[in-house]
Amino acid sequence: MTLNYVHHGVMWEADFSSPHDLSIPMSVNGPKAWYVAPPVISPVMENGFVGSIQLGGKVNFFNVFFNPHGHGTHTETYGHIDSNQYPIANWKGPYIAHALLITVAPQKEGEDEIVRWSQIQKEVEAHAPLALIIRTLPNGDDKKSKNYSNTNFPYLESKVGLELNRLGILHLLVDLPSVDREEDGGALACHHAFWGYPNHVRTEATISEMIFVDNGISDGLYCLYLQPPAFAMDAAPSRPVIYPTHPQQ
Repeated sequence: MTLNYVHHGVMWEADFSSPHDLSIPMSVNGPKAWYVAPPVISPVMENGFVGSIQLGGKVNFFNVFFNPHGHGTHTETYGHIDSNQYPIANWKGPYIAHALLITVAPQKEGEDEIVRWSQIQKEVEAHAPLALIIRTLPNGDDKKSKNYSNTNFPYLESKVGLELNRLGILHLLVDLPSVDREEDGGALACHHAFWGYPNHVRTEATISEMIFVDNGISDGLYCLYLQPPAFAMDAAPSRPVIYPTHPQQ
């Protein structure tokens, strides 16, 4: 199965038979950040009802308590930094986007590790995608279960957000808990720059964090499918999927 789409006047063909899932399943053993405890997943047990087949019930009927920002792969709107908490349920896409996947090793600066615009500028400007996916090095499987709290994890300099805004890139996906520094005094500079907040807000733009890009997936151009559930809040668990794509002759 293929999908044809146009990007900057060029017809592209995406191979929908070869998906690459960039999400990390939300589970009690999954990654977490921002000092939250693991999610709680438990069967409903009320008035004689047993919401677990393993415990003798007829169906599995579980409650889940979790934090979208702190538990695994999630997509957020500018409502993350706005008092009105623009809900992701109001976001209308684009759900399908021409995407560039790049791999970069953050640069050391004192105690910090920072992804600089200068490291990715050439590729991003050359391809002018609608979505940018950043895989950071090292890229071990520990990203699928790591507790990032109080680790001063790598982050993006604010110029990255500013330049992606300038280029009209609408989706930014990273394998980090945040595009900003863990402790920055509430500045969230890259978030603000990317969304153009508060003066020129791009309501259609999204940031997805804590993705995982397997080492077997090559850098290059893909078709991104992104459609998080319609939560009435600024963020929701997410399952970004990319498909190989190529220009039609």
